[in-house]
Amino acid sequence: MTAGTAFPRFPCYSSSVQPEQFTYPPYDIPLVEAWDGQFEAVFILLHPFVRVPDSLAWSATQTYPSDAQILTRGQKCPWSDVAAQTGLITCARLNQALLTSIGSLSDHLADPAAREKLQTFLQSQPIWMPVEGRFEPLLHSDLLQVFAAAGANQITCVPEFPDTDPVTTLSISDLATRSAAFPSRGTLLAPDQSFLFTVDWDSFFTLFYGRRSFMTSVASALNLEGFFATPNTEHAWYNYSFGCATVTLSPEHWQTT
Repeated sequence: MTAGTAFPRFPCYSSSVQPEQFTYPPYDIPLVEAWDGQFEAVFILLHPFVRVPDSLAWSATQTYPSDAQILTRGQKCPWSDVAAQTGLITCARLNQALLTSIGSLSDHLADPAAREKLQTFLQSQPIWMPVEGRFEPLLHSDLLQVFAAAGANQITCVPEFPDTDPVTTLSISDLATRSAAFPSRGTLLAPDQSFLFTVDWDSFFTLFYGRRSFMTSVASALNLEGFFATPNTEHAWYNYSFGCATVTLSPEHWQTT
């Protein structure tokens, strides 16, 4: 926990839902309706871009930095900065550019022009895009602080495919000291099931479910970039046709503060 950072205590409660059920929500329903609406709200936590020293930039290495290099030498670069400098303006279009760059969108949804703007920017700056479909290393410490703020000393880790991989429990202290490997994907669930983080295989964001007041407090204290889902926000929020008005806000409004 960062010295001097104060969070409200998160009330504990019990749930009869088995941990194996907390896999990433279906694509075809609004995010807030997942798990029969068990959670009050969902915060779409944007994975930061990775600012590195010039020696690790694309122009110098043309090789993506290792996780160890990201953790020791990388710094967060917010989407709002990248959107402003590329002229992509909104987090929705920036997300579309990222998804287009990894080839995960069909032609009628892809945005090649946005992809080219993003690529030109990244090749000219000591900044790398985040890797899709994993808990971003630069957010590991923040996620652990959220669990610690809720009074938890363990995390229930639900794998992406619980039919083949077991649910495990990890010590927060072991993860913090890196004596245990941080899970790369799946769901990180509070022991009392009061909140969770989950990431999808091709996404550049993590979904944070829980009580809105708690989420607002920790997101502000930890300076987490993102936005709360509206009642109709779906997984594919980059697509304006879904009516996700939140994503049309200007960059200065992405923060929860």
